[in-house]
Amino acid sequence: MTGGGSGGHITPILAVAHEIKQYHNDVQITYIGQAGDRFGSMVAEQPIIDEVQTVQAGKFRRYHGQGIAQLLDVHTIGLNLRDAFKALIGIWQAWRILGKIKPDVVFCKGGFVGVPVGLAAALRKIPYVTHDSDAIPGLANRIIAKWATKHAVALDAALYPYPRDKTVTVGVPVADTYQQVGAKHQAAYKRLVGLEQYELVLLVTGGGLGAQRLNDALLHISGELLRMFPGLCIVHTAGQKHEVDVSEAYSKNLEAELRKRVIVRDFLPNLYAYSGAADVVIARGGATNLAELALQAKPCIIVPNPLLTGGHQLKNATAYVKNNAIIVVEELDLQKPETLLAQTATLLQDPTRRKVLSQNLAQFARPDATKALATILWKAGGKTHA
Repeated sequence: MTGGGSGGHITPILAVAHEIKQYHNDVQITYIGQAGDRFGSMVAEQPIIDEVQTVQAGKFRRYHGQGIAQLLDVHTIGLNLRDAFKALIGIWQAWRILGKIKPDVVFCKGGFVGVPVGLAAALRKIPYVTHDSDAIPGLANRIIAKWATKHAVALDAALYPYPRDKTVTVGVPVADTYQQVGAKHQAAYKRLVGLEQYELVLLVTGGGLGAQRLNDALLHISGELLRMFPGLCIVHTAGQKHEVDVSEAYSKNLEAELRKRVIVRDFLPNLYAYSGAADVVIARGGATNLAELALQAKPCIIVPNPLLTGGHQLKNATAYVKNNAIIVVEELDLQKPETLLAQTATLLQDPTRRKVLSQNLAQFARPDATKALATILWKAGGKTHA
């Protein structure tokens, strides 16, 4: 299994690995990550992964909405050239690793580490399966697409530029800890994470790396929200780089009694329990985020990152908005935090609106996604029994 660069790649890898091990405990699962990827340690700590290897990989830097100017930037050109050499080294490293472990099948989840591993698998004629969580397939998977055995995708297969006969819609694999949350389940989650004393819980998460603008916006509106809702607790995952600064900013900006109702973490390994406990979730528009929230049927406000490749988070959110399943606040609107304040306050004080959103979002849930993808991999590896 290979993929990385974000938690959105790692989470599905671990979900599928767990599914396979659950039914075939004798299977050897090796994870090949990118050297220096901070998310690789998350995989190495999992007992379902038997071996971890790393290779060099290069990132092709381009940002949605910035046009051709970014490609003419001297610094960007230099970084892209450097990383092109890293990718070549990575192909050689992946060739050696695959020759040593001789896998039956390779799973390429996405991220630039998938390029050297996928190309090495193609050169060794090892079958591999790609998976795209987003509405727009990632560049890494597009590069290696030609030689893939199957393309598993999250949305309608017709949206993707792959051969129709090799493309299968499965949804987004997520951990089996994500299940639909009713009132009793929510109360149990609140007890589990020690928040049972609060009437309302607002979870804010910008992902494992955090989201600076989202963090800043919450810092601006938190005091007003806490005063408006005396029974409210805010749980804010600020990202590994930002936790200390965000925590200190809350302590500086809020009076002591309000600060007691704000919990700041870099990330939450048991995020499912906190999202399960939450009445409202504010999150980015990554496909894995949306899939997890759909399974839990959580009312949420989504702030898509407009700069990510192809604006894929914006496109991820489109279908959900059309079906009145989420509320979207644009990144530019964060410059005027009162927009986020108004949307959040309205949702917190309106349980009927929360129920409508949660019911509509639940229609997007694909609880069978992990099993479907594990079965595809099993068959691609030449196995006849799922």
